[in-house]
Amino acid sequence: MSEMAEMGITEASVTEMIQSAPCAWVACEDAQIVGFSMIDSDEGSLFAAFVLPSYEGKGIGKRLVQAAEEALFSKHALAWLETAEASRAAGFYRHIGWSNEQDIGEGDIRLEKRRL
Repeated sequence: MSEMAEMGITEASVTEMIQSAPCAWVACEDAQIVGFSMIDSDEGSLFAAFVLPSYEGKGIGKRLVQAAEEALFSKHALAWLETAEASRAAGFYRHIGWSNEQDIGEGDIRLEKRRL
């Protein structure tokens, strides 16, 4: 948790993001949250996208990211995200069109996607 706080990701900062503008989407099945995506609209970034492992491969993550992209591209011509280079997430993002990979150090990369 201290690493997240060092990056400015705290309960208070996430709460403020959610309250200030539409920036989060949640996928539910049988009244259970199975995934979510979140953006930082001001920065133009995909802040987070997660799906429970038992729900992967059903298109939920893709739909959550598409909702996030739509919101980002309404304000920005270019969206970006950061993730671990060797993660399954990086492969997922590459598969759905995120590119222009840049090494940002410590095993992390930045990916970008342009509005069509």
